[in-house]
Amino acid sequence: MDKKMGELEQKLVWESHTKRKAWIVWGFWFAITLLTIYCWVEMNEDTIWFFVYDAPVQAADLIDRMFPPEWLYINKLYKALWDTLNIATLGTLLGVILAFPVAFLAARNTTPSTKFVRPVALFIIASSRSINSLIWALLLVTILGPGILAGIIAIGLRSIGFVAKLLYESIEEINTTSVEAIESTGASRFQTINYAIIPQILPAFLGIMIFRWDINIRESTILGLVGAGGIGLFLSSSMNILAWPQVTLIILVILATVIVSEYLSAKVRRLLI
Repeated sequence: MDKKMGELEQKLVWESHTKRKAWIVWGFWFAITLLTIYCWVEMNEDTIWFFVYDAPVQAADLIDRMFPPEWLYINKLYKALWDTLNIATLGTLLGVILAFPVAFLAARNTTPSTKFVRPVALFIIASSRSINSLIWALLLVTILGPGILAGIIAIGLRSIGFVAKLLYESIEEINTTSVEAIESTGASRFQTINYAIIPQILPAFLGIMIFRWDINIRESTILGLVGAGGIGLFLSSSMNILAWPQVTLIILVILATVIVSEYLSAKVRRLLI
């Protein structure tokens, strides 16, 4: 009897999938592999491989021309860097001001209507998030002309979706006990929002706002490529005239600005939240 049980145990081998499921899994991965190969061939159909093979030589030549940076050129970048910071800061404030009511209209527990108002608010959020700030800037430069105003509005429009989405999710996750307690006193809808909802979402709101400002610092550095002001305008002009030492300096300034903004935003979030 023990001998038969031992032979039976040797035959029983644990498998994570049945044979049918295993074939389905293998077929799925095989199809993904074929699709990847097909997409690779399609994307590289017009690639000139001679330039690809020569790319290391060209990259080394470009790096050689970029160094050393033209340090004296930094005297012309202070104003542009200040404009970039203003674009990011004012654009963030504009986006936050517009996103705050949109978030309350999008949240299920605060929207006046889940059938009409909420879909409109969600559409605004999706529209803002789906269009890059560079595209917003390109459109606004066409309408308003070149300058930092187009950059500020572009950053603001881009920020609406980000801030409103994270904020309305925070609103939907609030503790309803305090809301019910305020409502039981006969408070109006505005008073309920002011005394029961906003205190709960305020830490999250501050964190989202600072985080978005940090992101906008990075995005505002390239808006000048389409004429929306800031340091990106100098980057574009230096690249157009092949002044590579100037380009190197501008890139270093942008890198330093981003590092400092990340450090400051992390410090502020720890202090406020």
